[in-house]
Amino acid sequence: MNMKKLIVEEKYNLKSLQNYIQKVFPHVSQNLFFKTLRKKDIKINGVRVSQNVYVHTGDVIEIYLSDELLLGKQISFESLYENKIYEDENILILNKPSQIEVLGTDSLTSILQKHFSFIYPCHRLDRNTQGLILFAKNTASLEILFSKFKQKEIEKHYLAVCYHIPKEKQRTLHSFLFKDAKKAKVYISSTPKKGYVPICTSYHVLYENRKKDICLLDVEIETGKTHQIRAQLATIGLPIIGDEKYGSYEANRLFHQKEQLLWNYVLQFHFSTDAGILNYLNHQSFVIPSLLESIKEKM
Repeated sequence: MNMKKLIVEEKYNLKSLQNYIQKVFPHVSQNLFFKTLRKKDIKINGVRVSQNVYVHTGDVIEIYLSDELLLGKQISFESLYENKIYEDENILILNKPSQIEVLGTDSLTSILQKHFSFIYPCHRLDRNTQGLILFAKNTASLEILFSKFKQKEIEKHYLAVCYHIPKEKQRTLHSFLFKDAKKAKVYISSTPKKGYVPICTSYHVLYENRKKDICLLDVEIETGKTHQIRAQLATIGLPIIGDEKYGSYEANRLFHQKEQLLWNYVLQFHFSTDAGILNYLNHQSFVIPSLLESIKEKM
């Protein structure tokens, strides 16, 4: 952990702390900024702050983060392309690493777009979630795949390593979710509330380690809302190990895990309507090789 000391220039006078930090360090995401605030790892004039206050000319800002997080972990096209699962003239499927956004500056997409005449993601994963991302390589494929996701004709399965073992080995969860964009966090309610949208997540237990009190779940989502899996599982007492936002501090410390153990590991195509130039994908399934076995071995 390094400390960076900054002195606010006149042009940033009365700007928000978030605006200032992200102008100086473009690689600091909104998520990371608010996480750093919550941990009180930012000082203004020697005083730790926990709110997104306004800064003033001459303020001395101290921020405690690693150089890798402040300046951005450089991920090359070559290292991303090595994680290719499948590619043809219409689509590309990559195994996304953790700590990179799907869209935005220095994102998975922006890196790929420097090497392809056209490429665009058909769905998203959280920055910290690993796994399969489906890209369209032409506009016709993009329109078809957007439509197929909307019609639920493309199925995604996730693997999640969770603290504790559920009594119900298979379950469908129905809840309501509220997204607080300012805090970059979502909240779950078991009953309808103003501003909350319905969400649905299903899981079944693939593997248990009763000695460690952990389990491996196969998870499907009927709705695809921000942080849905992480927040909804945590709400029922199954926090994902390594999840610093919704997870268990006790579990993360116990298992020395700083990276959330959540992967989108399967993509399956089940077209019930015409898919045009992509009809050949119908009934095909793409999986991250050996991932399931590897996780079980480590548990």
